[in-house]
Amino acid sequence: MEIVLGIAALLAALCLFSLFSFKAPNGSAAMSGLADAAIATFLVEAIHKFVMGNLFGIEYLADFGNMVGAMGGVAAATLVMLRMGIQPVFAIVTGLAMAKLGILEGFIVGYLFSFAAPLFKKYLPEGVDVIVGVLTLAPLARLVGIFISPALDVLMGTLANMITEATMFSPLVMGFLLGGLMKMVCTSPLSSMALTAMLGLTGLPMGIAAIACVGGSFTNGYIFHTLKLGKSSNTISVMLEPLTQAHIVTRNPVPIFMSNFIGGALAGTIAAYFGIVNDAPGSAAPIPGLLASIAFNAPQTLFMATIAAAFAGIVGGVIGNQIYKRLLAERIPLQQFANG
Repeated sequence: MEIVLGIAALLAALCLFSLFSFKAPNGSAAMSGLADAAIATFLVEAIHKFVMGNLFGIEYLADFGNMVGAMGGVAAATLVMLRMGIQPVFAIVTGLAMAKLGILEGFIVGYLFSFAAPLFKKYLPEGVDVIVGVLTLAPLARLVGIFISPALDVLMGTLANMITEATMFSPLVMGFLLGGLMKMVCTSPLSSMALTAMLGLTGLPMGIAAIACVGGSFTNGYIFHTLKLGKSSNTISVMLEPLTQAHIVTRNPVPIFMSNFIGGALAGTIAAYFGIVNDAPGSAAPIPGLLASIAFNAPQTLFMATIAAAFAGIVGGVIGNQIYKRLLAERIPLQQFANG
């Protein structure tokens, strides 16, 4: 039951954000802004605070990373509004109003106020619209953010606890399931960094997600190379950051996501076996996942887990490729771009 509840919680979060991305007005643009915010804050925090600061003892970078990591709400509201085409001054003032609030609060407020901000320009004279808009948006945005924050904390905390409890109850099973699902999210237009940051995953679940993304990058490399999905530059790019090749991934979801689940699941199982932990929420991506894990694990343990996860990722790619070629290739042909 713990495993069922943990996976159900993760699937519920995935379904919610998937539906929002594809069905909500400007949902895809808003999710892109959320992903940008996760990179701008949690990636910087993971590397500078936990690696350069805590691990290597550079106090300035530790303080800097800690400061940037606390600005998820500011970055989310600002970048979501900019992605949705809102005037920069309105985006900035709404973002600043999210100080000391979380990335999910910033995301929701930024999205909602993206529909309110254009009304000032529509109904007020030029110049006046900016003054009135700035003075109005900031306090209202802050009020909404504070109002929704307690409920979001409870909701996300509950989901994270369910996943954590299931992982501690049965590490290998959850390593397989959580690793496979997280690697699929990592390769999809959704952001695994944003998802794990909003859930606040830490410890073993975050370690599984991080190593699954690392091992799964070799799955992507093998699949792109074997199926000739683009040029060699596309293969390298998808291994470093899958979102850079979203245009190819979304055109060929079956072989890529199927292989990603297998490779990520095998890599996640290995992470669970070695007990890899990661206390940097939002580092579920190939490069941040590896670098952030350095700060929380013995070097030899992490090295062995990474090598094994890379091998598992390749094995996942081989299995997925064979399944696709033998059973699905004729019914679901590959889609290519002329320029790769």
